[in-house]
Amino acid sequence: MSAAMNGTELADAWRRYKMMGDATARTKIINQYAYLVKITAGRVVSNLPPSLERDDLVSAGVMGLIKAVDQFDTSRQVKFETYAIALIRGAILEMLREEDWVPRSVRERVKLLERTYLKVESELGRPPSEQEVAAELQMSLEEFNKLLADTGRTSLLSLDDILIGSDGSEKLHLSDVIRDDNASPFSEVELRERKRALGVAIDRLPERERLVIGLYYYEGMTFKEIGKILSISESRVYQLHTQAVIRLRGYLQRDNALFN
Repeated sequence: MSAAMNGTELADAWRRYKMMGDATARTKIINQYAYLVKITAGRVVSNLPPSLERDDLVSAGVMGLIKAVDQFDTSRQVKFETYAIALIRGAILEMLREEDWVPRSVRERVKLLERTYLKVESELGRPPSEQEVAAELQMSLEEFNKLLADTGRTSLLSLDDILIGSDGSEKLHLSDVIRDDNASPFSEVELRERKRALGVAIDRLPERERLVIGLYYYEGMTFKEIGKILSISESRVYQLHTQAVIRLRGYLQRDNALFN
């Protein structure tokens, strides 16, 4: 394994690759950021199905990293690490989706939660608390929190994979939101609308859930690191993340704002 590059060497490698097409510089950049693949693979899912191994996640993540290096625009005000993590996570999730290992009962559970959050919010005129959603589901708070934890673990609930439309026929990936390739004017308009819709949806979240989303996806922090900042347990951060993504999925599917 080659030694890590310092800032000056890394900037020179980016220049040589992007301006001169230097394949050796490209390889050095990929090696420099290879650590992001294992970190991201570990975050995406803790319990793999029997048909998959951790190396499968890493292999998919490497493809996401290579795509990130090839597509990254060094003139944009976006940290490469943030951009790369989004594409790595998206590649891993895509591979897991193709395996289709999430049981139908779990998918139905997610839809039930989405409908319940929206129903109670419509009645109250504000985002409901966990206690209020639990009451609507006729569960104790303990039962409800367990449902959130189990659902989050088994269904890969992630902001990278918010489904739009029925049965996931169209998807919004976080990597799409921050990607800024040399796109057509139509694509640029669509991308701006996606950013706007997602931003509006995030603004509707309760404050702590909004903070978790920002720290996890845009700052690249772990649930453990976020827990220390908010002075709560890692499992509690996990619950807040699951709730936030369920709310966002419901908002975007109901409003159908991304493609209309």
